[in-house]
Amino acid sequence: MQLRILEKQKDSVRIEILNPDDTVIYPLITALLKDPDVEDALYYTGHPQLDKPVLTVKVKKGSPQAALKRVAEGLANDFSGAKQHLEKEFA
Repeated sequence: MQLRILEKQKDSVRIEILNPDDTVIYPLITALLKDPDVEDALYYTGHPQLDKPVLTVKVKKGSPQAALKRVAEGLANDFSGAKQHLEKEFA
C-alpha cells in the first residue's frame, strides 16, 4: 500500500491510496472518526478500474498528519497486543 498526498491544508489532507488494503483502511477510518480531534474522515473509492481511492481527513484542532499518525500507532499497538495474546493462548 502506497500513499501520495494530493492536497494538504492547515486542517485537512487528501491522500491517494495505491494498492489499498481494506483490512487496514476500514479500521483506520473507524479509529479516525472516534478521535475527538478529528472532524471527519472520508474514504472515496470511486470506480474500481478508473479511480484510485482517496482518504480525506479533516481535523478540529492539530494537524491531520498528526491525527493519522496517532491513530495508526494506536491501531498498531492494538493489533500487536492481540497478536501477543493469541500467541500466549495457543503456545
